Amino acid sequence: MKLISWNLNGIRAVAKKGLLDKITEMNPDVICFQETKAQDDQVAEVLTDLKGYHFYSNSAVKKGYSGTAIVSKLKPLSISADIGIEEHDQEGRVLTAEYEDFYLTTVYTPNSKNDLSRLTDRQNFDAAFLNYLKELEKNKPVIVCGDLNVAHKDIDLARPKSNYNKSAGFMQEEIDGMDNFTNAGLIDSFRHLHPEKTDAYSWWSYRGGARDRNVGWRIDYFLVSESLTNRIQSANILSDMHGSDHCPVSVDLK
Repeated sequence: MKLISWNLNGIRAVAKKGLLDKITEMNPDVICFQETKAQDDQVAEVLTDLKGYHFYSNSAVKKGYSGTAIVSKLKPLSISADIGIEEHDQEGRVLTAEYEDFYLTTVYTPNSKNDLSRLTDRQNFDAAFLNYLKELEKNKPVIVCGDLNVAHKDIDLARPKSNYNKSAGFMQEEIDGMDNFTNAGLIDSFRHLHPEKTDAYSWWSYRGGARDRNVGWRIDYFLVSESLTNRIQSANILSDMHGSDHCPVSVDLK
């Protein structure tokens, strides 16, 4: 089973760059999107000509902002939006598909912002979201994918020293939040298979030719319950796939 996650930074913008062809080329069993920046009807309009897939979306109250979607060949047993906490459920950040032997949750974690004005909001979201995942896990294993808006370790960004405790995405509070996920038994699939791999990034600033120079951050993840670890055949970063400031990340399960 091939699973892909991609922060599109606007599904309508990437649609103009051939999104449906890109999905066909990657041929996932399931592809999860973050930051669709569209309402449900606008997501449907983009995806309506995509053959062979079911699609579901969760849009923010605020138009043109945030939003998530799941596009799946196999029809899920159920779909649920949000985490049941009103303060966290206004921005369409979480969408969960239930399959026979696992839940697949896609998430667009709040960005703390350059001035760190949302750092506390983000910490509260992290804690609530982890609780949500652990409740799901009482029923069956979970796979969570998406833009977690944090580089976990120094190896996960090109310039750790100049960004540590100065830049959103590499604040100690955010790193601690990510530690909480991994300490709770959610395995970072990419690092599980590639513990020492460097220069492996999923997001690049649009400034200064950062992507061409590979001055990036790995902030997009697939985390899996420990019981699924032996099913991970591969975990990859599809850096050759363009269209957004993020590239897709993937896992293959046996």
